[in-house]
Amino acid sequence: MSMDSTFSGSKPRFGRGAVTAYGFFTSMTFPASSSAPTPLYHLYQEVLHLRPFDVTIIFACYAFSLLAALLTVGGLSDYVGRKPVILAALLLNAAAMLLFAFADSLGLLIAARLVQGLAAGIAIPTLGAAIMDSDPSRGSLFNSIAPFIGLFAGSLLAGLLVTFAPAPLHLVYAVLLVVTLVEIVLLARMPETTQSKPGALASLQPAVRIPAKALAAVLMTTPVNVAGWALAGFYLSLMPSLVSVATGIRSPLIGASVVSMLMLVASLSVMTLRGLAASRIMVIGTLSLMIGVTVTLTGIHLQNVVLLFAGTAVVGIGFGANFSAILRIVLPLADADDRAALLSAFFVESYLAFSLPAIVAGLTAPYLGLAGTSYAYGGGVLLLAAISLVATRRLPVHR
Repeated sequence: MSMDSTFSGSKPRFGRGAVTAYGFFTSMTFPASSSAPTPLYHLYQEVLHLRPFDVTIIFACYAFSLLAALLTVGGLSDYVGRKPVILAALLLNAAAMLLFAFADSLGLLIAARLVQGLAAGIAIPTLGAAIMDSDPSRGSLFNSIAPFIGLFAGSLLAGLLVTFAPAPLHLVYAVLLVVTLVEIVLLARMPETTQSKPGALASLQPAVRIPAKALAAVLMTTPVNVAGWALAGFYLSLMPSLVSVATGIRSPLIGASVVSMLMLVASLSVMTLRGLAASRIMVIGTLSLMIGVTVTLTGIHLQNVVLLFAGTAVVGIGFGANFSAILRIVLPLADADDRAALLSAFFVESYLAFSLPAIVAGLTAPYLGLAGTSYAYGGGVLLLAAISLVATRRLPVHR
């Protein structure tokens, strides 16, 4: 059955444009939900007497459960259809919002993050596939910017509500729960975009593989990929606390705004630079990462929040540019049969870099302090970026 006939199946409801819009906005809900706790971590530390290490464990649980879901049920919608899998992800996200809303201990926060990670790991590939089904020409662009916009919106919304609204540890989760429930209702009106087929159980077996002809490019881009995701992990776990310690500004909105700045600029850089060759974008992105980290660390040292924002904006250029460029460089090197396995390997590397260095930062913070930890962390990012700048000079020009 073709995609056209799938769209024109029984009881036509919404068309392609509506499916694309639904997939795009729903795919933003999951990263928004994941970044919403970021401005609240400092409050959790005060109310629940959590250590920086506890915060990074809460944060990292999300990445680990997301990976587990991504590597097992990430391709399930190819066999059972998009809608049942999207529904499962939305129900899990709703459960995570309820757990967060009532969390009064470290254990419940960890449980909420684990459920949230499962929801995101199920949703990311499924909604991405639905967007590609309905709009193949612009699907890649929508899939590239949706996570960054969602992360931006979630952290900024949480910062605003925590600062200006009542019930700071509950309201943002109630808002995201309502959004999730509305998306569940709208899902019933959406047409299915793919046909079910046998092989669902076999698809649950993880497939992580780097094809031989893509190995060199993967190795060359790994240092800066790790650097970018490790930096994002630090921002989403410890940056609001660091802003408070380094500048003396205790407003959750300022810490949330720094994180939001990173994600907003990342999404803008994906859109702005998409017309350039991928190898050129890599150079721009890597240099931006190095300059941005240097300016950010200077802002921390001088206790200057303006420099923190400026450095974060430049870091955002690097993060978004490198993310899109690496995908454009690496994925075309795999045959169609190997592409999913290669993409899985990319996400394994990315989310391990997203979580493990942040855990190490949480462990070292009691000894070095948050500022000292940030200097060491930033130094590691600069070293990886410099290595990548040299290594990727050998990459061929990729459009």
